[in-house]
Amino acid sequence: MKKVESKVEEAKVQITPEELKTIKKQQEDLAQLLKDIGFLDAQKHGLNHKYAGVVQDIEDFKAKLEKEYGAVNISLEDGTCTPIEEKSE
Repeated sequence: MKKVESKVEEAKVQITPEELKTIKKQQEDLAQLLKDIGFLDAQKHGLNHKYAGVVQDIEDFKAKLEKEYGAVNISLEDGTCTPIEEKSE
């Protein structure tokens, strides 16, 4: 196995202050991005629950309207109802 050449032998060697500054900035950026991703994930989770609730409300209201008016299409323009024609086969 080939030995990796290194500037660091037995003496203590330090990177430059600018290199250290770059490493610290990269780590801060990475940490902030991970924090933001976590926040967005939590937000997405909450929105998915709200979406499911709205879908359930729609289905419940559709069932209520169908019980009252039967199987109809409802115009969103003016609220008029037209019967849904059964498909004959």
